[in-house]
Amino acid sequence: FADGELIHVGRGGFGELLNKLEAKYGKEEVKAGASNGAAEKPREYDVIVAGGGPAGVSAAIYSARKGLNVALLADKVGGQVTETGEIKNLISVPETTGAQLTAHLKQHMEEYSIDVLEHRIVETVALKGSQKVVSVQGGEKFAAPALIIATGAGWRRLNVPGEAESIGRGVAFCTHCDGPFYKDKKVAVVGGGNSGIEAAIDLAGIATHVTVFEFLNELKADQVLQEKVKSLPNVEVFLSSQTTEVISNGEKVTGVKVKNRETNEERAIDLDGVFVQIGLAPNSDPFKDVVKTTPYGEIVIDSHARTNVPGIYAAGDVSTVPYKQIIVSMGEGAKAALSAFDDRIRGVIGNSSDNAEASTVQEPVEAEAAG
Repeated sequence: FADGELIHVGRGGFGELLNKLEAKYGKEEVKAGASNGAAEKPREYDVIVAGGGPAGVSAAIYSARKGLNVALLADKVGGQVTETGEIKNLISVPETTGAQLTAHLKQHMEEYSIDVLEHRIVETVALKGSQKVVSVQGGEKFAAPALIIATGAGWRRLNVPGEAESIGRGVAFCTHCDGPFYKDKKVAVVGGGNSGIEAAIDLAGIATHVTVFEFLNELKADQVLQEKVKSLPNVEVFLSSQTTEVISNGEKVTGVKVKNRETNEERAIDLDGVFVQIGLAPNSDPFKDVVKTTPYGEIVIDSHARTNVPGIYAAGDVSTVPYKQIIVSMGEGAKAALSAFDDRIRGVIGNSSDNAEASTVQEPVEAEAAG
């Protein structure tokens, strides 16, 4: 609540809450309060890691092990991992959870001299000679000759009327985080892939009724998941269904509008919550004016995690590396850190000749960057 008005329900990141406060009070007023007198001069480091997920933590640890002065900037350590339930594919760890893995990531970083700065959302990146100057929400600035972008990916949104203003008020993306708020209520899941069907199965044990809306004329989830969801008496699946609007009463979600793509018939359905499960989108917006990205927003890298700008690297789900997996992201973070260190000792970065002229940089090989 802010001044008696409901702002958010359930779990949410600092950046998401800050955006809602800015919408209510104005950006400058919130920025002045959040900055709390932040220094105008950037804080300088050898390496800045943007992102606190597996890729970012790995990059920070590998950089610190080289004796470098490292800052990790993130909304929260763990990233998407914090919203994951069971994890059974992390080699040498037969079973863990997102919460446990996040705690271990934090614990591991404590073994090294790393400035872990949470609640920092990157807004812009500027190239000034050999320095990469990173500005975050609230006004703080950080500078280093090497920037490793490991901001991961965020939940893809429907981009329909009523969705944005209802996030945290009935529109959710994480069943593990927000599912318990919908006990004995009616909810919908938008998306029929693995994540959507897994969400429906999870919510079936909490909500009284779960309705799944899939845009295509067939589910894309694994067969074992499809068979499981079909066996649940309180789950209903609609194919060829396009969610066109989220309906609310100004305080909370009360339903959705859905169009049958075969008949074009549109109807309103009463419910209490909507879980959007239509995939992930790379968190690359603050960097798109600086480095090369694909039409899907992934940052293009070569086989050494280098971008088209000297001294800027990318790792994990935000990059073009294929297979968005925790273990892959950890390896990519290590690779980016080692590449940055190699460039440092060879004089490729960290001097005045390092600049933003992309034309002087060899473009990443497309075959290596394919994702």
